[in-house]
Amino acid sequence: MEKEIFRFAHKEYLWLLALVPVMVIIYVLHVWIKKKSIRIFGDTGLMSRLMPYVSFTRSHIKFILLLLSLTLLIIAIAGPQFGSKIREVKRKGIEIIITLDVSNSMMARDIQPNRLERAKQAIMRLIDQLENDRLGMIVFAGDAYTQIPITSDYIAAKMFVAGVSTNMVSKQGTAIGSAIELAMKSFSQQENINKAIIIISDGENHEGNAVEIARNAAAKGIKIYTVGIGKPEGVPIPVSESTVVKEYRRDRNGNIVATKLNEQMLIEIAKEGKGKYFRAVSGNLGLNELYQALNKLDKTEFESKVFSEYEEQFPVLVWITLSILIIELFILDRKNKWLKNVKLFS
Repeated sequence: MEKEIFRFAHKEYLWLLALVPVMVIIYVLHVWIKKKSIRIFGDTGLMSRLMPYVSFTRSHIKFILLLLSLTLLIIAIAGPQFGSKIREVKRKGIEIIITLDVSNSMMARDIQPNRLERAKQAIMRLIDQLENDRLGMIVFAGDAYTQIPITSDYIAAKMFVAGVSTNMVSKQGTAIGSAIELAMKSFSQQENINKAIIIISDGENHEGNAVEIARNAAAKGIKIYTVGIGKPEGVPIPVSESTVVKEYRRDRNGNIVATKLNEQMLIEIAKEGKGKYFRAVSGNLGLNELYQALNKLDKTEFESKVFSEYEEQFPVLVWITLSILIIELFILDRKNKWLKNVKLFS
């Protein structure tokens, strides 16, 4: 299977391209000062007749060629590469699907900046610790949806995590049972591989079958770990995500709605799912301990597709740069007295 992908091996050198606009500004100022100096000595037309071999156009062309050479050289140093070959590699790991609660209650600020943002930050750190495992993600509120299909592409996974918000699921609620069912269907069909579901939620479940579905998942060899986020005492839910809270969510009677961590529900789900419950606090969401628990699971060998070969493109750019410099070298600043009537550059 072949698929092209482009990358820079040393993209930090691309910052040197900032020199290009700086050089343009310096050159424009230089030309302006030079023309101003000539005007001081006399009439521009008269000075042109007194200096018949001077050519501003040639200087401009030489500068453009030098600027183009510098640009291409910087791009060449950055190491442009095309990867066109994909190969199957053997890896040992497990499959993990994170189910993240995105209901309105996750906007509560008993954990700063709010429950959802702290959960996203913790998931990012968890992904950074993964090596050969496959990862997927499901978001849920009143319904459950796949956010990230099972993959080994951690960079793409982190991009999707960053985009998660409470607006992703229009139907409100906390359908943990639906999230578990969707997660069970989202794993690969490969057998004899350890599979784990991570549920990050405040546990305010509005479906009565979550514990039963967790039991069914465990019967299929899928372990379920839960992370309870929030405080059992209950806190109000901000209407907006702005820094300053101006209004809280209210029920039909106008009373402020409080959201409480339903710890018992999450404990039961983890128990029936043959996993473990972790309590999130402001300084620690428990995902480090969770990763240690996942790391104890037996790793299974599976195949993964990766780009195996990248073709270096810098030699082409270097040859083009050298050709431009050679051309620039043969363009003189002054008109040749034998070729002055040849209007090649003016």
